[in-house]
Amino acid sequence: MRRFRLSACVTSLLLAAGLTLTGAASAQAATGPYVSLGDSYASGVGAGNYINDGTSCDRSTNAHPYLWKNAHGPSSFAFNACSGATTDDVLANQLGSLNSSTSLVSVTIGGNDAGFSDVMLTCVVGSDSDCVNRINQAKAYIDTTLPGKLDNVYTAIRNRAPSARVVVLDYPRFYKLGVTGCIGLSETKRSAINSAADYIDAAIQKRALNHGFVFGDVRSTFSGHELCTGDDWLHSVNWSNFGESYHPTALGQASGYLPVLTNAAA
Repeated sequence: MRRFRLSACVTSLLLAAGLTLTGAASAQAATGPYVSLGDSYASGVGAGNYINDGTSCDRSTNAHPYLWKNAHGPSSFAFNACSGATTDDVLANQLGSLNSSTSLVSVTIGGNDAGFSDVMLTCVVGSDSDCVNRINQAKAYIDTTLPGKLDNVYTAIRNRAPSARVVVLDYPRFYKLGVTGCIGLSETKRSAINSAADYIDAAIQKRALNHGFVFGDVRSTFSGHELCTGDDWLHSVNWSNFGESYHPTALGQASGYLPVLTNAAA
């Protein structure tokens, strides 16, 4: 609406109306069954307050699916996302809660297929060239194999939940580049890691949109809160619990992921 050259009075009225409609849409967000699928970024690794459910999935009450459930009160909630999950794991273990009455599905998946943990470990302990080479291997996998894997998951979701609004969320960039005095990995490694995040996010976005799903990009909300900003919403390397490294904190889940899911689900 702001592109139109209307009078100030009319513009103000239209903007006010737009805000009212936006609020109404948010209030009418799906209240039917909600199912959360995916890997550690969806389960909430790094956010603490893990649910004791007899699994090693590290499902957190601070994770964005759980926070959305608390805010919107869906008629049922299946928290199926699990740490370490690949696309094959989603197909084998996470789709059982989906049915024709499911109204909302959120999913973040693909990072483990591309070797996320090994990529990050290589970049932490290896040389610059080791890091770049391992990332190039991951990018080759993203080009050749990951699209088909994502297609399998997205098709299965749609087949099982034909009426659901499906929100596909991606991964944040990890580093603020060009910052002096930030200890840890070299700028070469940081740049390569960020490029890998952008690379897989682009692949996820393309497949999600091709399936008619809603794509939620968290890179915008995490901007200014990457590692090396001094206001980080991500864990840096944690040798006592390496699995939490490069995962969102509780604040990253609440302020980085949750707003994107909320907007995409409305």
